[in-house]
Amino acid sequence: MTDAIIRALAEELGQKEEYVANVVRLLDEGSTIPFIARYRKELHGSMDDTTLRELEDRLQYLRNLAKRREEVKSAIDGQGKLTKELSAAIDAAGTLAEVEDLYRPYKQKRRTRATVAREKGLEPLAALLFAQERDCPEPEEAAAAYIDPEKGVETVADALQGASDIIAEDISDDAAVRKSLRELMLRQSVVEASAAKEEDSVYRLYYEFRQPVSRMQGHQVLAINRGEREEFLKVTIVTDRDAALVLLRRAVVKPGSRAMEFVKAAAEDAYDRLISPSLEREVRNTLTEEASEGAIHNFALNLRPLLMQPPVKGHVTMGLDPGYRMGCKVAVVDGTGKVLDTTVVYPTHGERQKKACIETLSKLIRRHGVTHIAIGNGTASRETEQMTAELIRHIGGGVSYMVVSEAGASVYSASKLAAEEFPEYDVNLRSAVSIARRLQDPLAELVKIDPKAIGVGQYQHDMPPKRLDEALGGVVEDCVNSVGVDVNTASPSLLQRVAGLTAATAKNVVKYREENGAFTSRKQLLKVPKLGPKAFEQCAGFLRVPESKTALDNTAVHPESYPAAEKLLELTGHSLADVGNLGDLDGRIASAGAETLAAACGVGVPTLLDVARELQKPGRDPRDELPPPVLRTDVLEMKDLRPGMVLTGTVRNVIDFGVFVDIGVHQDGLVHISQISRGKFLKHPSEAVSVGDVVKVSVLEVDEKKKRISLSMKDAQQ
Repeated sequence: MTDAIIRALAEELGQKEEYVANVVRLLDEGSTIPFIARYRKELHGSMDDTTLRELEDRLQYLRNLAKRREEVKSAIDGQGKLTKELSAAIDAAGTLAEVEDLYRPYKQKRRTRATVAREKGLEPLAALLFAQERDCPEPEEAAAAYIDPEKGVETVADALQGASDIIAEDISDDAAVRKSLRELMLRQSVVEASAAKEEDSVYRLYYEFRQPVSRMQGHQVLAINRGEREEFLKVTIVTDRDAALVLLRRAVVKPGSRAMEFVKAAAEDAYDRLISPSLEREVRNTLTEEASEGAIHNFALNLRPLLMQPPVKGHVTMGLDPGYRMGCKVAVVDGTGKVLDTTVVYPTHGERQKKACIETLSKLIRRHGVTHIAIGNGTASRETEQMTAELIRHIGGGVSYMVVSEAGASVYSASKLAAEEFPEYDVNLRSAVSIARRLQDPLAELVKIDPKAIGVGQYQHDMPPKRLDEALGGVVEDCVNSVGVDVNTASPSLLQRVAGLTAATAKNVVKYREENGAFTSRKQLLKVPKLGPKAFEQCAGFLRVPESKTALDNTAVHPESYPAAEKLLELTGHSLADVGNLGDLDGRIASAGAETLAAACGVGVPTLLDVARELQKPGRDPRDELPPPVLRTDVLEMKDLRPGMVLTGTVRNVIDFGVFVDIGVHQDGLVHISQISRGKFLKHPSEAVSVGDVVKVSVLEVDEKKKRISLSMKDAQQ
């Protein structure tokens, strides 16, 4: 079965079977996706981490499918009803739904009308009529032989009703019938939604809604599901009954038989009473599953660039957590994120308090040399931003600010993790520290928060929690490992996202560091309790040790490739002392031939090139190659906006129908998908933009009352 799964995966992903087999083996041996992606390129043809995760997901599905096939065959065999044909059909079933369709007739059912009829001894009558042989008697004539008052069959009509119930259930349990009708519904049915009560709501778009099932968008499915759950909407799937019955009769009715009309009536009953309601639920479930997968994919798509936003490193930063009643919480952190000062000010409590606030913050800025201010985008953010612009003017410039998402900051600040990190500060001040650090290093700070609470995507709270956690956890893991982690400064939250480390081993790393001082080599990691050879193999390449005497310990070169790295340096006329200063290395590799050098170093070409890249830029951060975030010194208000104005903004969220862009007016503007690209059709906005992108937009329309801003990227592409 494993060979069949590998063939199926290779075909689905367009990869060589050999590569797929290698990945499956590595996964089964306990290797992580980041490790496989980075350090086993020769074995999988340099698939990226996204493809590898897709392979892992599909592998799990296909293995579950194979397991379920065996369970179903075993259950049917236990009843003595497994035929060669049925076994072959189960083996050929390509989805779990098809397997369940084949198992349906053999499942133990709750007591149904057909069960009762069988108990009355009417199964032979049903079989006789359903066979529709040419010499079949009239149904009434056949039924007369089954009248048995003791069994509750008083009349011919009773016998025929029981036979009809059995035939209807048999038709409903027919896998081929269900498959063809399911395909018909997916192809031709229409989703209808209407208002469930006379009350305005956010679901008014769906009060008179009709859309073919085949054209339903994921966000529409999730919206009507939620509207139905909150009892604002009534939702049905409307299928052309006549078309469905034609298909059904063609499958089960034999023309010319005396029982034809009887079977036709039983088929209609099967459709109306059993098949249609059941398939409607299935179609709704299919739509929901596909919409959920799309939303999870969208969430992951947005999360990656958010986590990978360029850090604003090495600057003393002030974090402002705005608020009305409780005031604005302030924290100043140094270039490494260490807290230098905290206070609370009240810029929204009147003009006098605002002036006092500006004086207090001015003193903090001068005392600590603050160069950047991070403002949380929650309650009172607008007023705090205006105060910050006045503050910058008051001190004569030299400071810039950025509004950062504070999604999840309150969750983090009230968590056990935050209490351990900042036992001396109350909950409110912890969130101000988190906001400051989000500007300095978004990744290191956001890994402390449950990815679901970060707030980029649609309907994340309606998603299957396990599936969402898996997908988002994978994104966080990929981001952390692509950047690399300083083993001597990283928090346990960051370390536990490193390939091969768990929450327990991450804590052990920190504990070892606290008890023994900073790590001075990667090998030292093997002394950490519970961190064995396998965990070391997986994590070592992603952990940096700047304090090490070995330059390679502060690169992404894996310890297993140290001999190859040293050999490469030797062959190209360099030494370890030259690491970071190898300007001509690429030229020397090209001159000698990458394949020749790889063979001499005992590695594959992909590994050789990765090693060379690291030797030239040790400890490089891929985020440094991205455009820097937009920092502002003055505030713009919604009333200042005019149609046609061209502004620079930052993409904050990418959803199915457009993107939300922060243009510095506190309220994000929407660029509808139709306004993103000139002359190019987009299936999804993510084809053109990502969260964190800095884009030029023009203002189309401003509605101050509804706080809506419509933007265009097309009109700004002049």
